[in-house]
Amino acid sequence: MKLVSGFSLRTIADSRVVVPVGETTINFKGMITLNGSGAFLWEQLGTEKTEAELVLALQDEYEIEEQTALLDVKQFVEVLSRAGFLQ
Repeated sequence: MKLVSGFSLRTIADSRVVVPVGETTINFKGMITLNGSGAFLWEQLGTEKTEAELVLALQDEYEIEEQTALLDVKQFVEVLSRAGFLQ
């Protein structure tokens, strides 16, 4: 899985937000605020990744147990999928 194009992760006033860029701004009005792990996963999805790769990356970055990382990745990917952010 990988992110669709047309969105950029930015830091605004100590917050990590996803904003539309280019032609995407025509149809998407707003921005999405991400916490630290959400921003980390967003960056990971800049290139093609499997769920297992995301879990390992999250474990390495945050030193958390596999089950915790797996649940976090599944929830994040589900939200992104429903919103149409993944291809």
